[in-house]
Amino acid sequence: MSEFGTEITSADIIDTLSFFDGWEERYKYIIDLGKELPALDERYKTDENIVRGCQSPVWLRSESRDGALFFVADSDAFIVKGLLAVVLAAYNGKTPAEVAAFDIDGYFAELNLLNHLSATRGNGLKSMVQRIQRTAHEAS
Repeated sequence: MSEFGTEITSADIIDTLSFFDGWEERYKYIIDLGKELPALDERYKTDENIVRGCQSPVWLRSESRDGALFFVADSDAFIVKGLLAVVLAAYNGKTPAEVAAFDIDGYFAELNLLNHLSATRGNGLKSMVQRIQRTAHEAS
């Protein structure tokens, strides 16, 4: 199971994105983050793991270890994989209580992310977050 998000944190992403002047550079960084995500094994690309409400196919799988949640996510779209990386940096390796307590709206606001995504991409991002939060709630 992926450890992505335990070495690159949400604070790291906020800091790095603040160095870029324009959104073209920020998008490139987000896409590069997505390239660091490990691919989800094809056997897990099932209806059970698909995240509904996303413009591009997104699969999300979770595992609990020693009280912490770990997620692996994948998509066919580069920008979506990057957005998944941004989300996993916020949640991977956290306890269900930490997932529930994390201010994801504040995180997205600090990144100014939703203002620079299409409505369908923004809705997909919210669907990913809801799925992770639901998983954390069920694990607590």
